[in-house]
Amino acid sequence: MKTRSILLVEDNPQDEMLTIRSLNKINLANEVNVVRDGQQALDYLFGEGEFANRAGAELPAVVLLDIGLPRFSGLEVLERLRKDERTRLLPIAILTSSDEEIDRMKSYEMGANSFVRKPLDFAEFAETVARMGIYWLATNEPPPKG
Repeated sequence: MKTRSILLVEDNPQDEMLTIRSLNKINLANEVNVVRDGQQALDYLFGEGEFANRAGAELPAVVLLDIGLPRFSGLEVLERLRKDERTRLLPIAILTSSDEEIDRMKSYEMGANSFVRKPLDFAEFAETVARMGIYWLATNEPPPKG
């Protein structure tokens, strides 16, 4: 069975480190690729710009997408991904510190598959990320390749 990857879109270095450590601890993903802003996320997924060498590459099993990103917000990235046939069905889980009801509503209205608030407690954060990894990489059945 081919190991599926995760794309983490996160601009906070501490959250990035903790997320990667939590995912590595459960040994589900061979690869956790990280981009730090909305433009990098789009370039990575569409194989453009600095990621042109990825053109035609397999998409990750899931995108863990923060909302508060530089260049393009997570919601702008989500909107663009849902409008493109190549990424329309790509599983996208919002992983954010936002507790705003409007962010949760907009995320779901725009096609997010999940909305998870980052716990403030270190141990809770690690456990939440581990559960997400298990769900998206081991439990969830991805959409068929079209």
